[in-house]
Amino acid sequence: MGYTLPLTQPGNTRMKLQHLAIGDRFQYEGKTFVKTGPMTAASENGGQQIIPRYAVLQPLDLPGHEAKTEQGKKLEKNAVLAAFNDFYKRCSELVDAADQTALNEARQRFINRIR
Repeated sequence: MGYTLPLTQPGNTRMKLQHLAIGDRFQYEGKTFVKTGPMTAASENGGQQIIPRYAVLQPLDLPGHEAKTEQGKKLEKNAVLAAFNDFYKRCSELVDAADQTALNEARQRFINRIR
């Protein structure tokens, strides 16, 4: 029988990544992250990281689902920018020089829309 965290006990704020919803904020190894996928998270300082399944995390803003609006969960601007900058960096490595201007213009339109 494996070990499971007693998540339902009052005052318990330790969780595993699979218990968090995408968009939830948490601390891991002294850094603040936002969950972006089943095993990935974006640092609020920029960059993506794989979070091991065994990692015990400190969720922030509990309960995590109170920040939902009628249309869905509201994301933090810095977390969205961090994830988008990682995406943009990878795209710019894949796009040839002739298409770099179009990619830069699309990036700027995205940034202008979330401001």
